[in-house]
Amino acid sequence: MFPKELLEKSKKLLDLCRDSRMTLATAESCTGGLVAGCLTEIAGSSDVLERGFVTYSNEAKEALLGVSAALIESDGAVSEAVARAMAEGALRHAPVDIAVAVTGIAGPGGATEAKPVGLVHLAGARTGAATRHIRRQFPGDRSAVRMAAVAAALDLLTEVAATQAES
Repeated sequence: MFPKELLEKSKKLLDLCRDSRMTLATAESCTGGLVAGCLTEIAGSSDVLERGFVTYSNEAKEALLGVSAALIESDGAVSEAVARAMAEGALRHAPVDIAVAVTGIAGPGGATEAKPVGLVHLAGARTGAATRHIRRQFPGDRSAVRMAAVAAALDLLTEVAATQAES
């Protein structure tokens, strides 16, 4: 179902977390659960992946992750601030050490001049540390954008897990 490259990234992340006794959660919008899905393609992932939040609507971001409606209204659901709030909300709402959030515009609709198709904001959070953010502009159609966002989320989670493991 997932490309070999993504499965290898998932296995590396899961092994790192397992070795460091870390658990994780995902908070996904435009990827619709694909990050969690990719992780669960690896046997034994349940000892690391605690839960995945699929928060496609603004209401879900508010109800499940505690993202404020005012923040979504002021910055938009596809923004650095909302990605950070999603990741931090996943940490607050799940008994985990690290979390990743993904929000973006996969297309083909929903874009504006300021927020084009392919724009994705990701955030990686861990207990006791500053939340990391990355902004990407991925080319391609809806599927390509979503798969690229999954790869970026796995990379960000691996970076966050590695810094947690070092401390």
